[in-house]
Amino acid sequence: MSEPAGVIAGLLEELTKLPGIGPKSAERIAHFLLAGDRRNAVLLADALRAVADKVRPCRECFNLTDAELCPVCRDPRRDAGLLCVVETPRDVNSFERAGNFRGLYHVLGGRLAPLDGMGPERLTFTPLVERVRRGGVREVILATSPTLEGDGTALFAANVLAPTGVAVTRLARGLPSGSSLELANSQMLADALDGRRTF
Repeated sequence: MSEPAGVIAGLLEELTKLPGIGPKSAERIAHFLLAGDRRNAVLLADALRAVADKVRPCRECFNLTDAELCPVCRDPRRDAGLLCVVETPRDVNSFERAGNFRGLYHVLGGRLAPLDGMGPERLTFTPLVERVRRGGVREVILATSPTLEGDGTALFAANVLAPTGVAVTRLARGLPSGSSLELANSQMLADALDGRRTF
C-alpha cells in the first residue's frame, strides 16, 4: 500500500499538469479535496472518469460530445448552409456564449504549426472538404485565431475549399491581432462575425 505522502505527491504532480495550475494552486486544490468530507474528491474522480470514457469527437463537426452527434449538429433549428470553421471546441463555446451565430461548426483540431509538427494531415481539412461537397453549405466562415498560425490555417483552408465553389469568408478584424478567440468577449465576437469579409 502506498504511503499517503506518495499518493498526495502524485495528485499534486497531476494537478500541476493542468493549464494555469502552479504548485501552490495544486496544493490548495488537493487540500480542499482531502479536507473533511471526501465526497468532493469522489465526485470529481467520477466526473473525470466519465469524461475520459464517454467524450469523443462529434462524427459530423468534431466538437466534443458524449453522443454520436453534438447538440449543435442535432439541433434542426440551426442553419446548415452556414459553416463556421474553428480551431478547437473551446472556440465553439465562445461563439455559443456570444449567442448570435445560428449556423453549424467544423472543428479543425488545432492550427497549422509546421515547426511543432502540426501539418494539414493532423487537422480535419479532408472531412471539411467532404462535408462541403455533400452540398447544402452556401458559406464557410473561417474563424481561426488572428495570429500568424491562425492566418496560415485560414489561407490553407481557403485554398482546399476553392475547388468546391463555396463562398469563403474570414472573420473581420474586430478581434485583436495576436490574441485568442477564448479571450474575446461576446461583443467582440459579435462584431467580428457581423463584419466578416470575403477571403
